[in-house]
Amino acid sequence: MSQEIHYMTPQGYKALADEQDYLIHTERPKICEIVSWAAGNGDRSENGDYIYNKKRLREIDRRLRYLKKKLDHCKIVDPKDQQNLDRVFFGATVTYIKEDEREVTVHLVGVDEADFSKGKINWLSPVGQALLKKEVGDTAIIRTDEGTQEIEILEIRYII
Repeated sequence: MSQEIHYMTPQGYKALADEQDYLIHTERPKICEIVSWAAGNGDRSENGDYIYNKKRLREIDRRLRYLKKKLDHCKIVDPKDQQNLDRVFFGATVTYIKEDEREVTVHLVGVDEADFSKGKINWLSPVGQALLKKEVGDTAIIRTDEGTQEIEILEIRYII
């Protein structure tokens, strides 16, 4: 992971910080205790509890390193601090209409926060990039592997 700045909403930052806190204070100590107990049971080469939990401990440590790098090099962008609220920027909730007349509402969030089932899309995705700096009434062209599609911006909100 490079040292670039990662943009996050306050909710996204809190979710990653909460996960880091849980792993450090709850999950890792529990797994360390199991590994210690399993190591005391004798031959470690055939000890399933030891092997599995040692692997789980490595996974936790890897995730903690990832979270630390993400949280140390992030910029929290709060929608209530945004200016130019008539344009689409990071943190905006945008409603647009597709060529097939379906309305779609998406919230532009950071890479780690994206969850399409909740309407949260990565601001660096093709749709996110197409929406950036657009205003209500503008059309945007989305370029994907399937081709291009035109959408029209119906509404821009910044949830505060």
